[in-house]
Amino acid sequence: MTIEIHRDAWGIPHLRADDALSLAHAQGLVTARDRAWQLEIERHRLQGTTAAFLGPDHLPWDRFARRARLADTARRCWDALRADDPETADWVRAYTDGINAALPHTDAPEFDATGLAPGRWEPWTPLGIWLSTHILFAGFPAKLWREEAIRHLGPNAVGLFAADGPGTSGSNGWLLSGDRTTTGQAILAGDPHRFIEDPGVYQQIRLACDEFDVVGLAVPGVPGLPHFGHTGTVAWAITNAMADYQDLYHERLRRTGAGVEALGPDGRWHRAARHTETIEVAGEDPVEIEIIETDRGPVVSGGPEGLDDGTPLALSLRTPPRVTADLGFGALLPLLRARTVADIDHAFDLWAEPVNVVQAADTDGGLLHRVAGRVPVRAHANRVRPVPAWEPGHEWTGWHETPRAGLTDGVAVMANQRGPAAPLGVEFAPPHRADRIRALLDTRRTWSAADMAAVHTDTHLASCAPLLDHLARLGGLTPAARELTARLLAWDRHMDAGSEDAALYAAVRTALVRRLAAHPAFAPLTAPPAHPDVFQPWLALTPRIGFALEHLLRADELYGIDRAAELRAAMEEVAAAGPTGTWGDTHRLAAWRALPDPAEEAPALSGDHDCVLCASAVPGITDRAARGPAARYVWDLADRTASRWIVPFGAAGDARSPHHHDQQPLWLAGELAPVVTDWDRLTKEADIPQTTPATAVEATTERNTATDAVAGHRDRSDHHAPSRPAPPRGER
Repeated sequence: MTIEIHRDAWGIPHLRADDALSLAHAQGLVTARDRAWQLEIERHRLQGTTAAFLGPDHLPWDRFARRARLADTARRCWDALRADDPETADWVRAYTDGINAALPHTDAPEFDATGLAPGRWEPWTPLGIWLSTHILFAGFPAKLWREEAIRHLGPNAVGLFAADGPGTSGSNGWLLSGDRTTTGQAILAGDPHRFIEDPGVYQQIRLACDEFDVVGLAVPGVPGLPHFGHTGTVAWAITNAMADYQDLYHERLRRTGAGVEALGPDGRWHRAARHTETIEVAGEDPVEIEIIETDRGPVVSGGPEGLDDGTPLALSLRTPPRVTADLGFGALLPLLRARTVADIDHAFDLWAEPVNVVQAADTDGGLLHRVAGRVPVRAHANRVRPVPAWEPGHEWTGWHETPRAGLTDGVAVMANQRGPAAPLGVEFAPPHRADRIRALLDTRRTWSAADMAAVHTDTHLASCAPLLDHLARLGGLTPAARELTARLLAWDRHMDAGSEDAALYAAVRTALVRRLAAHPAFAPLTAPPAHPDVFQPWLALTPRIGFALEHLLRADELYGIDRAAELRAAMEEVAAAGPTGTWGDTHRLAAWRALPDPAEEAPALSGDHDCVLCASAVPGITDRAARGPAARYVWDLADRTASRWIVPFGAAGDARSPHHHDQQPLWLAGELAPVVTDWDRLTKEADIPQTTPATAVEATTERNTATDAVAGHRDRSDHHAPSRPAPPRGER
C-alpha cells in the first residue's frame, strides 16, 4: 500500500494512493493527525459519553444521544451496508483503519487537559458521526414549538412564526451556466452555514488515486467528499432543502409486569423495547436513564410517567435511517468516481439524509439542479406538529420522488428558500438571500471565478424593511428619537462591521423584540412543557419573535398588541442610551469549542441572518454570531486551479500548529485561498510508516484498553477546563 501526503502553503492535505481503499486509509490517517481531538469529541457525541470528561453541561446531549439510539442506528446501518454494498463497507473500514493507525500517536493538548485517551474506532463509527451531526438538522423540535403556538395562539400562529419570515441562518449556493461566465464553462459557488466550530466542521482535502482525483470539503470523521467536490470534469455542491422527513408521535405508555407497552393505531397495546443505561458524569454521580422504543421509534421525551413537570406525555421520534437502516453511504464512492453530471445524478439517487438541494455542472455543458434524499409519504399533520400514535392515519406509506428544477437565464440560486423542495417541507428560509444573489448576478452578463467573493460578502439586509416602514409612519417621538429615526431611514441597509447605523438598527430591533416577548399576549409561551434541554432552543420565545419579526410587523393584526407603541418605546430606549458604537463592536464571532479558551479574542463580523453574508446573531438575545459561513467555495469548470476555497480557521485542529488559524484573516476579509493541484507546487511529507489495518487495530487497542471505560474520568474532574455543551448542528 503506497500512500503519499502532500501539503500546500495552508497545510491542506493532498493525498495520493494506488487505489480507493488505500486512499480511504490515507484520508483516515491524515484526518486523525490533523483533527485527533475533534474526531474523539465526535465519537463520544454519537455514543452519548461526552459528560464523562467534559462535565455535566454535556449531560443533556448524552441523554438525547442515548434515548434517540444513535449508536445502535449506526450499527444497524453498518450491518445493512456490509450486506448490500460490501465495496463501500470495505472502503469505510479502510478509513477507520487509517484513523486507528494514527490516533495512538497523536498528542493534542486537550487529551492531557481532560485525561481522555484516544479510543478505538469501530467500522460503524463514521456512520454514527454522520447521524449525530445531522439528527437535529431538519429541526424536528420546531414541531413542539408549533404545537404550543397553536394551543395558545391558534392555527394562524404556524405561518406567523414561520422561518420564512425570517429564518435563523442558511447556506447559499449558485450555479452559472457557461453562457453567463467569462470562460464559457460553468461556475458553482456558495457557502454552507453551520454553527461555527473550532476546529472547523469542514476539512479541505484532495483525494487522488488511479481511479479519480478530487478536491473538496470533507466532514471530519466521514470518508469521501459528501457535500462539495470538484473532480476536474464535474463539480457538485449542496444546501439544505428544508424538507421535513422526521416525525414526532405522542405516545400513550403504560408499565406492566413485563416492561412497557405503547398504544398503537389498531387500538391494541404493544410491547415496547426497554432497557436502562448509565451515563458517567465528570465530578458528579452517574446518571441512569431508561431507553424505550415503540413501533414508531425511540422515545426522546417523557415516558410512562410523563415529563419532568408532571405533564402526562411521551414523544417518540421516527427517522428514515431508523426505519430503513440506510444512511446513504452508497452515494459516497460514486461521487468520487463521477465524471459527468449524469454520474452525479445517479450517485445522489442513493442519497438518504439529510435531504439536500444539489447543483452540479460538468465540462461538457451538463447542468443539474435537484433535490436528493428520503422523505416519507404521510399525512400533512405529521409535518406540522406531533401526532397521536394511537390514531390511524399517521403511518408512513412510502417515499416521495425528489423534485427537479432548471435554470433561469443561465442561473440557479439555492438559499433554503421555497423552491424545488417546497412540496416536501413546511418552513423555509425567507427569499431575501436568494433574491439578493440573483439580483447581484443580474447586474452583469458574465462572471469569473474571481468575481464570486463580491457575492459571498454582500451585507444588504432586506428584512429590515417592515421595521423601517413602521418607523416612517411613527409619530409622537422626542427630539432625540426623531433624530434617530431620520438616521435610520437614511441608512443604506448594509450590516457592515464598521457601520454605526447598522449598530443603531440592531439596537432598536433588540429593544423591540424584547418588548414584544414581554407582552402579556405571549405570556403562555414563556413556560413551555419540560421537554429535554436539547429541544429548548426551538421553544424559547424571544428568539422565535426575533426571527419572526418580519412577519409579526407585517401582520394585519397581532393579538391586540399596539406595535406602534412598542416601537415608539424601543426608539426612545435606544435614543436615551446614546451612541452604540459600530455593528462590529457587538457583532462578533462566537465559535463553539469543546474546551473554550477564555483568552481567545472574538473578531468583529459584518453581515446578519438575512444577508448573503449570513453571520447570524439571535435578535433579542445577543449580537454574537454563533452561525455563519463554515466554508466558502468557488468551483470553476474551465480550470480547476482557478477554483477557490476558505474555512474560518485552518487545516489543523491543534492550536500549536501554524495552520490552526491561518485562513481566518482571509475568511474575515471575504477573500479565498487558491486551490492548488500541481503536485510540484506541494510539499511532500516524510515517508509514512505503513501500518496494516490489523496492526493498527492492535496498536490502538493495546494503548487504549480502558479508554471507553470512563470510570477514571470522574476522578480527574478537577483538571477539566470549563466547557459548554455543543450546539444543535446542521448545515442550513
